[in-house]
Amino acid sequence: MKFIYTVIVVLIMLFVITFSLQNTFPVHLAYINMIDVTMPTYMLIFISFLAGVVLTGFMEIIERFRLNRTINRLNKTIRELRRELQASEPPPMIDQARPPDHP
Repeated sequence: MKFIYTVIVVLIMLFVITFSLQNTFPVHLAYINMIDVTMPTYMLIFISFLAGVVLTGFMEIIERFRLNRTINRLNKTIRELRRELQASEPPPMIDQARPPDHP
């Protein structure tokens, strides 16, 4: 399994290196007189990809907090229902203990 992981990482790194070497053309970015940058094409693509990964990670964190809150609320409901069930059950019947028969 570790070998497969290593092969996949090497292939991804090879792709990143060859992609970077093939896309070095400069790209000029401008936005409302605030941003005026020139960078290689591969850098723009990698930054966009990284921004997407970070944004998705934040959305995942928010979703996990929401799901944890739902789980806690449902566990609380389960505990309350179990308490109600135990309170409504009749007490267990205890057989009258008879002394053992001696021959």
